[in-house]
Amino acid sequence: MNKLQDRRTRVKICGLRDVETIRAMNGLPLDEIGFLFAKSRREVSPQLAGELIREVHKLRTPAGSRPHTVGVFVDTQLEILRELLKVAPLDVVQLHGDESPELCAAIREELGVEVWKVFSVTESEQLSDDSHSKKLAEGPLRLDRYQGTLDAVLIDTAGGGTGQAFAWHVIQRYAEAAARIGVPLYVAGGLHPDNVGELLENYTPSGVDVSSGVETEGIKDIDKIRRFVERVNQA
Repeated sequence: MNKLQDRRTRVKICGLRDVETIRAMNGLPLDEIGFLFAKSRREVSPQLAGELIREVHKLRTPAGSRPHTVGVFVDTQLEILRELLKVAPLDVVQLHGDESPELCAAIREELGVEVWKVFSVTESEQLSDDSHSKKLAEGPLRLDRYQGTLDAVLIDTAGGGTGQAFAWHVIQRYAEAAARIGVPLYVAGGLHPDNVGELLENYTPSGVDVSSGVETEGIKDIDKIRRFVERVNQA
């Protein structure tokens, strides 16, 4: 089913680094599992990612499908991705830098993967919830030039991986912009089991993305992952 038409809120768990946690996810209604290739304490090598992807391929959701695998990159190059995908066969390339629409299109067409683009919510956008605010309107307009080059858009707190939420009042504007270019919108940034329900009570993104919010002392916590998924499904 086209993700834009799927009314169930999709769940992406990002920053996985170990086989045991992935195996423990079997049976959960997860849509995507992400791996970081950018400089981070959660960074994985292509070789480790390949091993983890093989484990993801063994998982099954309640619907009988498997989660898709997502690689997170910052300002990468087409040739680097081409070589990496030989070792780590990802389903999705998520771009978190200043990548151009031309590069996004080339990755989709030449490498045969989905391409997601991350847009950081700027500080100026968060200062006003006035629907007529020029600053509030400018941020989502950035999506327009990517029409026809992406499979999904994700919005996150500036900096990414901060564990901090942005002002949620901007979500509706981005949801409208994503719909305008025909792709689903995922929300990330500071989400955890105790606030994702509130988010989904007030807004209707296509999906949610969590990393540090399901960790304990920097390590993925399967109990928190289960609680997060449960809260999403209850919303």
